[in-house]
Amino acid sequence: MSYSLQLTILQNSVTIGSLQHILPIIFAFGFAVVFIKYANGNLLEIQKQKAIHYFAWFVSLTVIGFHGYRMAFDNYNFKTDLPFYLCSLMALLIPVFTHFRKYLMFEILVFWIVGGTLQAVITPDITDGFPSFDYFRYWIAHLGLLVIIFYFVFVFKMKPKFKSVFKAFLALQVYVLLMMALNYFLDANYFYLNQKPKSASLLDYFGDWPYYILVGQLIIIPLFLLIYLPFHLSNRGKESLSK
Repeated sequence: MSYSLQLTILQNSVTIGSLQHILPIIFAFGFAVVFIKYANGNLLEIQKQKAIHYFAWFVSLTVIGFHGYRMAFDNYNFKTDLPFYLCSLMALLIPVFTHFRKYLMFEILVFWIVGGTLQAVITPDITDGFPSFDYFRYWIAHLGLLVIIFYFVFVFKMKPKFKSVFKAFLALQVYVLLMMALNYFLDANYFYLNQKPKSASLLDYFGDWPYYILVGQLIIIPLFLLIYLPFHLSNRGKESLSK
């Protein structure tokens, strides 16, 4: 194998801990801090709302554009490529949330986004590395969702309640049932309900099918409770200060 071919393969692989993995996370973290601090310090309420809504459209249109491009110019497979995986679906529909800003939607999304994108960020499942459209789509969708939900936490001061944990869990069960029906009719594997992803993922530690699904279900509420813990501690801290 020639040196140039080896370099090309290396540049187009997204391995855990590589620059293609770490740099987007660092960039998104820096962007989120600057975006949130600027909004809190410089924008009026209506400007804060418009800023995050425009950003949500950027995330959503990136996903729409990617799938439109694939349908037009690539071998698009409706059994595997539709944006029905949880993070892709949330990225597609996130402008609905940023427009209406309903608390019930926040209660669900804060747990879905933080819990759902965590595995995707830690163990990226990207077909083609930098500078492919899929690479940018993947990171814009997953990291963009995190930026949006933290914007609502730190700019609009929205926080989930204890019962929000169970609302998010029940909503997730509805999503799972819908994906089971879709997988049955399309003979597909959306939400990885019939087979684990081919790339390394946290599901690899949960056993084979169907055990990884059962284990995944068992850890969802503890995971959501862990996500809720900082909000609970923050509320207790404010209560103690007010006494």
